[in-house]
Amino acid sequence: MSVMKPLPQILAESEGNRIDVIAQYINEHITENWQAIFEEKYSQLMDVYKKVGDPAYGTYLNFLFLPIHEQLKESGLKPLPRLPGDLNISREWGNTNDFTDQERWMWSVIEEENGVELGTIVTKVYHDHTQLRVPRPPEVFALTETDQADIVAALSQRSAAFRDAREFRIEAEEYMKNRDA
Repeated sequence: MSVMKPLPQILAESEGNRIDVIAQYINEHITENWQAIFEEKYSQLMDVYKKVGDPAYGTYLNFLFLPIHEQLKESGLKPLPRLPGDLNISREWGNTNDFTDQERWMWSVIEEENGVELGTIVTKVYHDHTQLRVPRPPEVFALTETDQADIVAALSQRSAAFRDAREFRIEAEEYMKNRDA
């Protein structure tokens, strides 16, 4: 892993919108480390994948975002929920023919220690449902919205695919109903 400037230093030196600076910082971390972390942790991830399947991607994201969480904490910032976000309210879409290139959007509101909300970090996670594979690096972008309904509205305006996708919890409920029928 390369050595990036600490986030507190970058925020102190920056005159830009703090949520945009944080998104840029996270994107730089991802660009520099996504593949190396996947390769370094591959055997561990494969063990998880063999046991439980797709939740291995959550394990991968935990490894990828761990240094980001440390930098946010050092900056006096807290993501709510923990990055990359809440799986239950996330939305996914992608290649419906073979499910080898799926995209899931998740998000976390970034809050200062005093409770002031800076904005939202949205994470795009690309993955494959047929094997343990990350087809391209995750990406993040910032929103100024922090209210759940406003976040969903902003993402729906940004992407028709997001707008048309259902929340994970709804898809999971329907899957369980159909499976048990």
